[in-house]
Amino acid sequence: MNRKNLLAIVFLLAFFSLIAAMPHQQNQSPLTVIDKNGNMISKLVDGDSIKLQVKTVNPVDQPTVVNFTLSDNTAIGECTVAKGGNNCQTESLYALGWFWSKSKQPQTTRTVRASTGATFDVQVSPRPVVFVHGFGSSAEAWTTYLGDKGFLASIGVRGFAVGDGQVPGKLNLGDLANPTKTTGTIQSNAETLRDHIAAVKKLTGAQMIDLIAHSMGNLVSRYYIDRVMPGRDVAQMIMLGPPNQGTDCAYLPSSIGYYLPAALEIRPSYVRHVFNPQITHRHGIPFSIIAGTPIVEQLQSPCTSVPSDLAIALDSASGIKAPIQQVEIWHTDLNASERVFGDFVKPLLQKSVGEFSAEPDPVPATPPEEQLQFTRVFTGHVDTGSSATHTINIDNVTVASFALFDSTRSLTVTVRGAAGNVIALDPTRNGLVVVKNPDTLVYLGYGFNNPRPGPWQVTLQTTDATPRNGADYAIAAQFKGGAILRTQATTLLPKTGEAVQFSARLDVGGQSLTIREAQARIRYPDGTLKDVALAADGAEWRSSWRAEAPGLYGVDLMVNGNAPDGTVIERGAFLSVEVQPTAQQFQPVQTVLITSLGIVALIISAIVILLFRRRARVTQSS
Repeated sequence: MNRKNLLAIVFLLAFFSLIAAMPHQQNQSPLTVIDKNGNMISKLVDGDSIKLQVKTVNPVDQPTVVNFTLSDNTAIGECTVAKGGNNCQTESLYALGWFWSKSKQPQTTRTVRASTGATFDVQVSPRPVVFVHGFGSSAEAWTTYLGDKGFLASIGVRGFAVGDGQVPGKLNLGDLANPTKTTGTIQSNAETLRDHIAAVKKLTGAQMIDLIAHSMGNLVSRYYIDRVMPGRDVAQMIMLGPPNQGTDCAYLPSSIGYYLPAALEIRPSYVRHVFNPQITHRHGIPFSIIAGTPIVEQLQSPCTSVPSDLAIALDSASGIKAPIQQVEIWHTDLNASERVFGDFVKPLLQKSVGEFSAEPDPVPATPPEEQLQFTRVFTGHVDTGSSATHTINIDNVTVASFALFDSTRSLTVTVRGAAGNVIALDPTRNGLVVVKNPDTLVYLGYGFNNPRPGPWQVTLQTTDATPRNGADYAIAAQFKGGAILRTQATTLLPKTGEAVQFSARLDVGGQSLTIREAQARIRYPDGTLKDVALAADGAEWRSSWRAEAPGLYGVDLMVNGNAPDGTVIERGAFLSVEVQPTAQQFQPVQTVLITSLGIVALIISAIVILLFRRRARVTQSS
């Protein structure tokens, strides 16, 4: 054997030894992980859709079930090797919870085991979180969660708030600097959320995200999941202070034309009778609710029932079926509280394998029959250096609580009781609360137990903090006890031109009361106001109204009457009516769409023809 042959043999032996020492590639392993595109992978993001495939050493002589587990013996799937075969593949499964152990510790590597004895290691990254802010808010609402020192950084999870600039997308649920500017609808904001989530998935490589929303952002998120989501890409929905039955506090800004149409879409009549009956699909996504309940006394709650977080009552937050936890934290703090994160949100984000239940769509909750009782909403504008006074009649009620909306958050309030004396408002005795956070639907609230019946006067005074152009305001009182206003509308989803019948009745203890005047103030989508008088029809007063154009309309029913002892009674009820376009109104849109598609097709055809001709000329010249 010459020297060259000896060197060749040594080289070959070294080469084959090196090959034998190299780690097996995925396609050589009897157990592989396959992504949704059919590719074998060794890395994934928690929540990704995968399949597991295994090969047996020899063909099996009878159908054989192969079980798959993780190293902690948690079952994750199975498949059956057919008789005479030597491999099988599971159905698609979600790798939900793979990043977290049962003890809430990160698992950057997971070992998948097959009952055949085969194993495979896969690297795992955590799912990102997408945050959705609420009414009149912005991405800054999630400052405590984001950034290097945010709550999420403490557990190694990345977060994206819609509108924070990390990826495109910005919600429009009200501009505090321009309250009369038109907001987006729940639908249009859900479409923005869709594009934002798609960008987050593209940037991170994740197939699923966790969705955390605050306040009205929960309605946007629910709409996204039901109507807009292209395929399941939400691991779980975490709801902070959700208005799942709406909020009566929305009557205040909507009555002066602020933050429309969002302020109409969050009214209880809209959420209960338009939104909830239609938005019911969850596509197996588990929902969790955290509700604030620091207010338990009715006089401390200016525009909701109790318990409440000031803006959203517990019976609204719990208005859809989902596990719910309560915490004594105000609405404006739910999205920033370290306690809420540590006690409620963090454990949900750290759910492990087997803790994500695929729940069926629940039956929509039945809306409560009883309406909260309010006066009409008194609105106006007060110039700098001046004041405005309103008389609010209180009948024989057990509790009267007042709510003031002032976008400048600068007005002061003076109250004179029915006896004519000025009442000093006190946080303990009257539940006085002043909310400086501009994201809320109410600026100031106070209340009285067993107030003396009669005319009460409320004076609003500007201060040095009031802007030069003054302040718009809306104020109303909520009553417990006393007369009950019962209102109905034949439909809240009429077709354009369809008649809507409104009715109103006052009673106390089941006895009908005398109504002196009743009217419906209708706010059109363009901001126009129209008053429609109701006429007596026995104990009820009725009117009929038709909308000649589709859109969302606000309807404020205002009723004045008298108790048997002559006491003046004032009540208000607040509806949102979404007028639907007719088939004929759809036709022009369809025509424009078809025409546009035709033009695009012609342009593409022309470009293709020009390219072919150019190519032909080049070929001939060559």
